[in-house]
Amino acid sequence: MPAAQTTRSTADIHELTAVQLRDALLTGELSAREATAHFLARIAAQNPLLGAFVTVTADQAMADAAAADARYVQLRKDSGNDSVRDSGGSANGLPLLHGMPVAFKDLTDVAGVVTTHGSAALDHKPAPADGALAAVLKAAGVVSLGKTQVPEFGLTAYSENRIAPPSRNPHAPSRSSGGSSGGSAAAVAAGLLPFAPGTDGGGSVRIPAAACGLVGLKPGRGVVPSGESSGDPARLVVAGPLARSAADAALLMDALAPSRDSSYLDAVAHEPRPMRIGLTLDSPWSRTFPFTPEPEAMAALQAGTEMLEHAGHAVSEAAIRYDNRYPDAFTTAWTAAVGTARISPHREALLAPLTRTFRRRAQQRSVAKLNESLAFLRQFERDTITQYGSWDLMLTPALAQTPRPVGWFTGAAHGDEPWPAAEWPGDADGDYRRQCEFAPWSSMVNVCGLPAITIPVYWTGGQPAHGLPMGIQLVGPAGSELLLLQVAAQLGF
Repeated sequence: MPAAQTTRSTADIHELTAVQLRDALLTGELSAREATAHFLARIAAQNPLLGAFVTVTADQAMADAAAADARYVQLRKDSGNDSVRDSGGSANGLPLLHGMPVAFKDLTDVAGVVTTHGSAALDHKPAPADGALAAVLKAAGVVSLGKTQVPEFGLTAYSENRIAPPSRNPHAPSRSSGGSSGGSAAAVAAGLLPFAPGTDGGGSVRIPAAACGLVGLKPGRGVVPSGESSGDPARLVVAGPLARSAADAALLMDALAPSRDSSYLDAVAHEPRPMRIGLTLDSPWSRTFPFTPEPEAMAALQAGTEMLEHAGHAVSEAAIRYDNRYPDAFTTAWTAAVGTARISPHREALLAPLTRTFRRRAQQRSVAKLNESLAFLRQFERDTITQYGSWDLMLTPALAQTPRPVGWFTGAAHGDEPWPAAEWPGDADGDYRRQCEFAPWSSMVNVCGLPAITIPVYWTGGQPAHGLPMGIQLVGPAGSELLLLQVAAQLGF
């Protein structure tokens, strides 16, 4: 027996916004099984090319969707109504994201599913319980379809590893979808998911969102506790949404931050007040890794500036001074956890060259060196926030370069195809330098614990069908997640 009488053709389910899909599930226009089956079919058809998913849990997903439908039927029977949605638009007795398909990065534990951490050096055993992020979203009613591709231990700005095919950009499969939430971004951009949670410790939501033409929100420190990690001494990592619109991102934020008094989705369409926005190309990486933004990055910045000014905001240049000690201190904090990861000595050779190099260096550092770096980053945070305080928001390009070819960061690309993973060159420092030049405005936002959003304001060919996405990043003060979403919505995203 179907969960509800359906009227919508299932052929276009993936074309619905996440908000529209949520509404169709709550009103009974679609069943959870229909939605789940539709997205699973799209994954089966497109994932062999895109490499967005490492693991697809189709049987469990359909079982979970059937359980969601059974709850819907029971609540409708109990209420005596054809719909379990009341006249005010809320769901009576159903969780916020009832029946919504999602997937989790393969860094996040999902009960009964292997978490590979993108590494061939680990034993791949099913997780005994849900991690905090999966538990929060399952409580909100989602149906998990599987695990998405990540770089090894989430360390890089590209989602390639030695255990599964690389995650590719739906807009140009020879290009990377970014990292570390690259598989999730590719899945959302390709319509394999309506939206997805990512985690961001140095740009890992914003970088793939920008590469794939999505809205990517990194909340401020502590706003989404389920994204935090005990192996993160600098408190860099937070969970945030990858979505095709600000409204869809707001809906996912309502589930990620359920303790908030008011709804992000209810408020996202409200016009923000006119603001003073500081535009800067300054980066704490510039002295160590000098870079020149590509023309496409500057074109996106110009397009974003014009949109913001047309919306009534005042954009002016801002000169930000960054301490030259930042790169060393950030790298020390960012790689600390890989040094303590439990890896058998005989399996260390299976690590990717960058991971193996960073692990060795982390193990050779003293505790005093780590503590010195953490103390510096706290001072960096205070100094940077003070400088940003002269403006309401800060504006930068999202990326300094167009999405890179698969294999470009490791030096393993030849033509349109990467070398086999076992033959990756061992230039870890060159790999890291290329990443910092590609995304030089990301990591300092994590160090400062501030919210930031990337918005896809520009396409290199003039439109999505003919080019690559490029975007802008807006950084706000603590507590400005809603404001950033409102600005994105104001600009038409």
